[in-house]
Amino acid sequence: MLKFIFFLIVLMKYGKEWRKVQSGVFLLSFLFGVNCYHNFNVYSLGFMLGMDYISYIMVYLSLWIMSLVLLSSQKVKSYDNFSSSFLIVNLLLLVSLILTFSSMDYLLFYISFEASLIPTLILILGWGYQPERIQAGVYMLFYTLAFSLPLLGSLIFFSYFSGSTVISLSSPVDSSGWVGLFWYFATILAFLVKLPMYMVHLWLPKAHVEAPVAGSMILAGVLLKMGGYGLIRVLILFQSVKLSMSWLWVSIGVLGGAFISLMCLRQVDVKSLIAYSSVAHMGLVLCGFMLSSLWGVEGGVIVMVGHGLCSSGLFCLANIMYERTGSRSLLISKGLLSFMPSMGLWWFLLSVSNMSSPPTLNLLGEISLIVSVLGWSKLTMLGLSMLAFFSAAYTLYMYSLSQHGLFYNSLYACCSGKVQEYLVLFFHWFPLNVIILNSSVMMI
Repeated sequence: MLKFIFFLIVLMKYGKEWRKVQSGVFLLSFLFGVNCYHNFNVYSLGFMLGMDYISYIMVYLSLWIMSLVLLSSQKVKSYDNFSSSFLIVNLLLLVSLILTFSSMDYLLFYISFEASLIPTLILILGWGYQPERIQAGVYMLFYTLAFSLPLLGSLIFFSYFSGSTVISLSSPVDSSGWVGLFWYFATILAFLVKLPMYMVHLWLPKAHVEAPVAGSMILAGVLLKMGGYGLIRVLILFQSVKLSMSWLWVSIGVLGGAFISLMCLRQVDVKSLIAYSSVAHMGLVLCGFMLSSLWGVEGGVIVMVGHGLCSSGLFCLANIMYERTGSRSLLISKGLLSFMPSMGLWWFLLSVSNMSSPPTLNLLGEISLIVSVLGWSKLTMLGLSMLAFFSAAYTLYMYSLSQHGLFYNSLYACCSGKVQEYLVLFFHWFPLNVIILNSSVMMI
């Protein structure tokens, strides 16, 4: 792992040479896939870093999304909007993500988990659009920090009692009684906010709406997945209490997802709609992780990867629409099929991926999650059916309202799409629909 991190640090020296950094991150994602094998339990151990299967998938996703982020942020380079600083901030964010997903120690994991917040905040405040980005950044900062302080106390408490914070050496703690319950909640709340769970999700739409395209893509593609990854890592410590509390999280995940899906149907800002749809998808992932069944955890990991690729592509499309029309409102940016007919195909392909149509990874993951949740209780059938139906409803609403209808009169002509934009969208769509042909790659 250290050689990949060292390679990224070397790339920071070429902050003014956009093509070299861009090609370097693409090359690094290729080398990572070639160098790391698919049949390991724990691999590349050293300096408290290492990878198991889930870490490998998440690091690969981080490298892939970051290379696409740099490819889709050419406007920063063409306008010379502090492009060297932009590259360095993104590479620092990538280093913190790799450290987070490959940490073999809980305290190192916590430090790198929190360190990723700083480059994200700089991206939103430095390259965001409206003055409201300051409020969005403060929301994100305080939501994350307020709930991560109990996690730090919990990990120090755990280190005092067990004598070690190494993940592979940790054993389940005695979580009986009120102290155990309080300890359990203090540990998982930071990850529930990052996921984000319904009721602590208000920072996400604000951050997405005000963030530049790079911030939105990396936030939806990778940063939300840190919450699910953290849950996998810490729930092994609380074997007894997590089963007794699963009813709470399944209820919030299923019903909250259904409520958020209804919220999506009344959004007119396309970035806000995609952000709220992320909360609905992550509600189902929360159910799978909290039930801790094999189907649930596998389905959760698959949906995290599928959603990361799909929502990142949708945010890229929303940015392309914003660059042409100057607005993110679906009331103004209508009839895009007349102006950008070729881009309509990518809107369609990524929209059907968002509603979990075959042959996407989202379908495979959601089938596993639905089976897992229904196996736990048949009562969840009503909430799951609402979630599935409204997921299709708001995606169709977004697609039909943006592509059809009377176009904006002030828009006389615009570029239908550049090769580079089609390339970014293809690199989002291709792995999303092709990995399912060898789905055992995604199974734990």
